[in-house]
Amino acid sequence: MADNDQTRDQTRIIRIARETGHEAAPEPLNLGARVRELRKAHGWTLEQAAAHAGLARSTLSKIENGQMSPTYEALKKLATGLAISVPQLFTPAARPQANGRMALTRAGTGQPQATVTYEHELLASGLTRKQMLPYRARIRARDIAEFDGWVRHEGEEFLYVLTGAIRLYTEFYEPADMRRGDSAYYDATMGHNVISLSDEDATILWVTSLI
Repeated sequence: MADNDQTRDQTRIIRIARETGHEAAPEPLNLGARVRELRKAHGWTLEQAAAHAGLARSTLSKIENGQMSPTYEALKKLATGLAISVPQLFTPAARPQANGRMALTRAGTGQPQATVTYEHELLASGLTRKQMLPYRARIRARDIAEFDGWVRHEGEEFLYVLTGAIRLYTEFYEPADMRRGDSAYYDATMGHNVISLSDEDATILWVTSLI
């Protein structure tokens, strides 16, 4: 199907060139940017996408940053992990258009994702190609020692305390104690961790950018 689409696109380019008398050629595709775009459309971090594709995180990072040309085997793994065909890796995405899309998540119906230190509830999980990843989190951790090093990932992040009290640890700042209604916005590539200071687990809203 993808091959047929490519053939039609090429035929259209030739037809336009004949009608206008000018050469028409598609813009060169940046494979790294295309892979990053597809990964973020799934709402995946580098680690998650690499796991789905069966590649090392460092390999995927180099592909996205144009630091290496993937082998055909790597391309097949990437395509399989992203649930597309290999040709689709080289097919530019359609120009985005305003379509008024919306996702409504009722209370308690988000997609659960538990870890040792956090209990996440992913919101708007059915909406693809998001620019932001919103999720509600119950903070289980009570001590920074419960973390195996810093949490860090791409993008920027907004944190809003919904209930209880937390302590936000960041790599370059002093720990900040926060209570209900307090918020923080920070560079998510900077190491960060959150613990609860409440007797009960604190809850927060996190919004992570995907661009």
